[in-house]
Amino acid sequence: MIRPVAVVGPTATGKTALAVELALALGGEVINADALQLYRGMDIGTAKITEEEKRGVPHHLFDVLDVTQTASVAAYQRDARLRAEELIEAGRVPVLTGGSGLYVQAVLDDLRFPGTEPAIRARLGEEAAELGTPAMHARLATLDPVAAAKILPTDVRRIVRALEVIEITGEPFSANLTVPGPARYGTVLVGVDREIAELDARVDLRVELMFAGGLVDEVHELIGRGLREGKTAARALGYQQVLAELDGEGDFAAAAAATAQATRRFVRRQRSWFRRDARIRWFDGATDELAARVLDVLDQ
Repeated sequence: MIRPVAVVGPTATGKTALAVELALALGGEVINADALQLYRGMDIGTAKITEEEKRGVPHHLFDVLDVTQTASVAAYQRDARLRAEELIEAGRVPVLTGGSGLYVQAVLDDLRFPGTEPAIRARLGEEAAELGTPAMHARLATLDPVAAAKILPTDVRRIVRALEVIEITGEPFSANLTVPGPARYGTVLVGVDREIAELDARVDLRVELMFAGGLVDEVHELIGRGLREGKTAARALGYQQVLAELDGEGDFAAAAAATAQATRRFVRRQRSWFRRDARIRWFDGATDELAARVLDVLDQ
């Protein structure tokens, strides 16, 4: 019986290398679950796996969007499930890996993603600009307290989306979310984490290497492909900080510091998201023979 594996957890814990090791050991192929690694050309700033690091393991759902396109969880859910089912049918083990918690959940749980109404979304966006994000979050709290509790009061995009869904469907946005049950396909969820001080240090080093490795040049190139027009890509950590400095003082040391700080905050949000899922079996990314330890658990 083919049992897929999902390797999840915060940024900079070592998920990528572990996923490759597991795929090699299990006869599997990797499916990307990082929203930003869907984008072509966003390589340095997303720490995208290199051909050498893949070690011959096929990787799927990388480099499938232009930076002008908006990443869609609904489209990803469809494409990732299709790829997982094709691999299972072929006798290959899908190894889903990435730190985008909603994308992982979209594959493994029965999340619904209602369509969009541009006119409603535009009107709500205008109201948010006029009334302010806190007022829109308060409106959401009145209409759907469960959703409001899960969405940050500063996340205007998700607040507007929740209000849009409520207006379109006539039911709470939270009705489209489910309490995690048995994971689809019998998937085993493996979490990789590290001590927070170690993670902070790894994030700082990663960002330093990204800027030294040409992130600013990568952003320049992507601007020519329409990065500034991309609603999702332009807001990615690292890219938005470089864009801000290109429009401002041009202080890329400051951009690197801001990127590291924002990434450290993001890591804490990722930890909080994944720790809510009781199905995940957690491992310390600093453990010797990590892949062997994970495989021992998978054999049980």
